Amino acid sequence: MKDALPLVNRSYHTERDGGKPLVGGYSFGGLSRILESMKTRQIDAFFRDILKLEDFSAADSSLNGIQADNDGAEVRKIAFAVDACLETFKRAAACGAGMLFVHHGLFWGAPLRIEGVLRARLDFLFKNNLALYAAHLPLDKHDELGNNAVLAGLLDIADKEPFGLYHGLKIGFKGRLRKALTIDEAARRISFGAAPPLALYPFGKEENVSCAVVSGGAAMEAAEAIEEGIDLYVTGETSHSVYHTVLEGGLNMIAGGHYATEVWGVRKLMERCKTALDVDAEFIDVPTGL
Repeated sequence: MKDALPLVNRSYHTERDGGKPLVGGYSFGGLSRILESMKTRQIDAFFRDILKLEDFSAADSSLNGIQADNDGAEVRKIAFAVDACLETFKRAAACGAGMLFVHHGLFWGAPLRIEGVLRARLDFLFKNNLALYAAHLPLDKHDELGNNAVLAGLLDIADKEPFGLYHGLKIGFKGRLRKALTIDEAARRISFGAAPPLALYPFGKEENVSCAVVSGGAAMEAAEAIEEGIDLYVTGETSHSVYHTVLEGGLNMIAGGHYATEVWGVRKLMERCKTALDVDAEFIDVPTGL
């Protein structure tokens, strides 16, 4: 590795784009220098800058950032997945990745004993020199690369505004639909692969002209959608507790699946990494059906 690179006030450049800055981070002076110096700390700086990880330190119990480092080896390929689990670890190692980026990491704000399942997972990471990186709320909330931004784009929501208060932050979006949609049409638009939604609650209008989205486990935010006069609410999980509220509130609601509504951010970020870092990348699809 060349001399250590400074950590602040720099920009990524590539020879390919004439040296124009792509994102905040380091200045490597050219594509070949990027590939020579792609260490986990450089990648961490890229993710921290683009996802604004520090803005979520008070709101997010997830340990955003590097959760398990490698031994200092260069990273030539990054795998992307929704969940940190042994299957995604094995598939990341098998495809030659030096880092795995996930939305749901291993650590959630409480100390854990390194035993059982967690010990086996960490043991695999260390034995295969595979770094683990996680970004939770930053990847939900991001207004371009986030799960909710991509869902809003799939539904063609216009005039987006923040929606869905969680730990003091609004992490989803609401707005008007450029074209009125039935609940079935909306469900088809957000489906990932052949996965059907977990549940449809067609308790409102035949055609929806406004919509709110909060990916993942946000069933209770349906009450907020009702209060704000939203026609259609899209989230990942459902809940027995919210059923009668949605029914009596006349709200259309789609529970698209926690996994299926949160593949979008990691895939969008993966595409950004391919162009900004010129790094090899691969999405690892391990659906839970939930």
